[in-house]
Order: sequence, then structure tokens, then C-alpha cells
Amino acid sequence: MTHNAGQDADDLVLSPSEQRAHNLALRASGTKKTSTQKSLASIALGFELFVVFLIGLTLFGLGVFDPAWVGLVIGGVACLLIIVALGLMRMGNVGIILGWVVHGLYFVGAFFLVPILFVGLIFTGLWLYCMWKGAQIDRMREARL
Repeated sequence: MTHNAGQDADDLVLSPSEQRAHNLALRASGTKKTSTQKSLASIALGFELFVVFLIGLTLFGLGVFDPAWVGLVIGGVACLLIIVALGLMRMGNVGIILGWVVHGLYFVGAFFLVPILFVGLIFTGLWLYCMWKGAQIDRMREARL
């Protein structure tokens, strides 16, 4: 990458070959314009997938529902919802909306098992931060371009 003397250290100029490689990488990822907000949302939901799976196992193991296998079904459906949200993250705001639904489900789950409330508060706080900071970074990048 080249750097002009009159520019700040953050303003790097790509050579033509680097620009072509960058454009090819963006096309391969399925998007021309990457959204920091959606990238952060995907990371947060990816971590939550494991936790939701463990919550489903906990609901089953503690026998919160009668029959106990209902806890596994609820955990599986919630995991499937997260996977669909991750898959739809590039398509408009559908993935973001499904992410909000997942976070709402934490608070519904707290009615059945109170410790889910603490997990929900932690991940919803992370989600809110990702939404806020990602949108802020996207706005700053858009203003710079």
C-alpha cells in the first residue's frame, strides 16, 4: 500500500492491484459494502448460539418442563432461529430483527428459569453495544467516503 505524505496515517491509498484484490474479496463475501454493525451482530449471535444450546440442555436436565424433552425442543428452535438470523444478516435488516427477537426470548425464558435473566441481560447489553457502536462506525465511514 502506498501512503502520501500529506495524508493522515489512517488514510491509506490502495494501488490498482490492491484495489482489484479488495473488490474481489468483497464480491466473494457476497457483498460490495460491508456493514460493521452487521459484522458485530454476527459475532455476538455466533457466541450466543453456544449459550442458547447450553440453556436448552439446562432446561432439559433440570426438568423445567413436563415432559423434559420440551426443553431440548425449545433450545433447538432458539438455536435454529439464531442460525437463520446469521444466514439472513446480509439481506437487509432481517437478520438484525431476528437478533432482537432472540434477545426478547431470553426475557421470556426468565419466567421459566430465573438465571436465564442474567444471561439475557449480559448478551442484550453486548447486542445493544454492537448495534450502537457498529452504526456509529458505519456512519463515520460513510461520511469519510
